Amino acid sequence: MKILRTPDARFEGLADYPFKPHWTEVPAGDGKTLRIHAVDEGTRDAAPVLLMHGEPSWSYLYRRMIPGLAAAGHRVVAPDLVGFGKSDKPSEQDDYTYERHVAWMSAWLVANDLKDITLFCQDWGGLIGLRLVAAFPERFARLVIANTGLPVGTGRTDAFQQWLDFSQSVPELPIGEIVSMGTIRGLSDTEKAAYLAPFPDETYKSGARRFPALVPITPEHASVEENKAAWKVLEAFEKPVLTAFSDGDPVSKGGERVFQERVPGAKGQPHVTIAGGGHFLQEDKPEELVTLIDNFIKKTS
Repeated sequence: MKILRTPDARFEGLADYPFKPHWTEVPAGDGKTLRIHAVDEGTRDAAPVLLMHGEPSWSYLYRRMIPGLAAAGHRVVAPDLVGFGKSDKPSEQDDYTYERHVAWMSAWLVANDLKDITLFCQDWGGLIGLRLVAAFPERFARLVIANTGLPVGTGRTDAFQQWLDFSQSVPELPIGEIVSMGTIRGLSDTEKAAYLAPFPDETYKSGARRFPALVPITPEHASVEENKAAWKVLEAFEKPVLTAFSDGDPVSKGGERVFQERVPGAKGQPHVTIAGGGHFLQEDKPEELVTLIDNFIKKTS
């Protein structure tokens, strides 16, 4: 496995991203190690709020949520998945599998010994984050699930098929434009450049390129059985679960229902629809999400 590391200079001077880096090394799976980056802000001895990003974003997605949650007294932890942000990036698409991503982030979670976690997850942050919940349910106190799913090979939306076709065929993956198109407000050129910062050239984008093809949307996909096993754990998860899907995401539209119906901890919770939010609702409605998470923690503690 050839491992790439984005030069630090690529991240200098990013607007609204003043956070000190925190590093954890985990086994790559072939005898090498991978360095995973995370933002870790707020009161160190407070229970952590774990913010999990997806494709093709990184912890920059949470830059406008981290300060508010920290100011409310929470410890706020926002890792960069392997292949994204400041974390290391294996150079070949074949280096990335769903199960490897789960293993890498499981090792990161255990190494940092996070407990009493409030998880906020979106996009692949849910596909991986909910697998962490299934693997370590005792570490999680509550879940806030937004614009994501845990698929088991039963199909796809038309919007996801369009995204899959585009992502696998476009010669140059336009990271900043992709995130911008997934918002309602649209991103500035400065923000688009920040999303592109982790990727000096196409060789750094193997993880971003590979992610869409790893979503287990058919019975033949890898990780279908592992996700089915994870659902068995979630179907016994009685701690509080809140859904906060947006009204402007064609990819995940209606995806909240399966969590509300199948996860015991979701019963009777004040589930919300985030009005005016796109797929990347963290960009469209950060202040609303901060209030939502903070209030949910206070009401269920």
